[in-house]
Amino acid sequence: MSAPEPITAPITQDVMTIKRKLPEGGPANLVGLTRPQMRDALIGVGVKEKQAKMRVNQIWQWLYHWGVRDFAKMTNLSKDLRATLAEHFKIELPEVVSKHVSEDGTRKYLVRIAGGHEVEVVYIPETDRGTLCISSQVGCTLTCSFCHTGTQKLVRNLTAGEIIGQVMLARDDLGEWPEAGLSTADQGPRLLSNIVLMGMGEPLYNFENVRDAMKIAMDGEGIALSRRRITLSTSGVVPEIHRTAEEIGCQLAVSFHATTDEVRDKLVPINKRWNIEELLKALAAYPKVSNSERITFEYVMLKGVNDSDEDARRLIKLIDGIPAKINLIPFNEWPGAPYERSDWKRIKAFAEIIFKAGYSSPIRKPRGEDIMAACGQLKSATERERKSRKQIEADAGL
Repeated sequence: MSAPEPITAPITQDVMTIKRKLPEGGPANLVGLTRPQMRDALIGVGVKEKQAKMRVNQIWQWLYHWGVRDFAKMTNLSKDLRATLAEHFKIELPEVVSKHVSEDGTRKYLVRIAGGHEVEVVYIPETDRGTLCISSQVGCTLTCSFCHTGTQKLVRNLTAGEIIGQVMLARDDLGEWPEAGLSTADQGPRLLSNIVLMGMGEPLYNFENVRDAMKIAMDGEGIALSRRRITLSTSGVVPEIHRTAEEIGCQLAVSFHATTDEVRDKLVPINKRWNIEELLKALAAYPKVSNSERITFEYVMLKGVNDSDEDARRLIKLIDGIPAKINLIPFNEWPGAPYERSDWKRIKAFAEIIFKAGYSSPIRKPRGEDIMAACGQLKSATERERKSRKQIEADAGL
């Protein structure tokens, strides 16, 4: 994709001379709008319907391919249109409050969104890829007992703009927007090549916003990530799994973590609503509908809780017939956690049973533990600080 050629005058007059009112609350943010939504927004401020689709294509490339945030720099748009856009719209990303870099190169961003709320975003560099772990909610409703994020109450869902904005701000930090005249591929291997919806929140409890944000990420005229480069992780919101296959089609991971309903009820309380049997039925149908290669079963290793040889054998029986791989996750401890990490010898023995049954069973290497950026450790700094103050006051008898 080459850079658009600048023009000095419009070829056609595509903005009608109609006085328009600003949206309530000021200019509307273009980031996060789907193509149809952006088209409607442009028509709403006077762009002629016949011109709207073309203008959406142009603005889309500026936003999501070139990373441009200034309407004045969108030089293949007429001056009149640029002025209209600047009057009625804005291009705004979540604010990066802080960035911490781990000894292993992992980057954790504390990001502030509208209303002063904060979420965490993690970038994990590998030799063959770079994975961005993004959040879909402020807090979480699921209260999974091993997860630090689960100790923070749900505040609200993120908008599509706040979700895709996490990808854009990471690309800013990595300097990965293409130079003029180059496509992303021309710049060499991508630094941000994969997205995982494994940060704060349950993505399927914010389905529409997650879907719209991932459609933007997959759009070939912009960020252009393949659906196979995007993985959505759910704790098991069964009614939305089929919908995810049809409307997003990305890779699916499930926070499984137990082989009996009794144990999973405690670890992942949503299991009380949709048990293991119901969940597995939905997962078995997913690869066929979405064309996914296989389901990833995430399994956190908790000492004396779910790490026995019997658990490994039950897991094999449960997933029989489902194209699958099992990611074994050493528990990432956090202050006050009620569990301990399984011993490495026990984790390896568990993995060996899975592997001999014919399933891939990689043991996930903990990343970013020194900056509390590892799986299950995310929790906004303000919430940690608030909890700390409350704990201090309680300990002092205040």
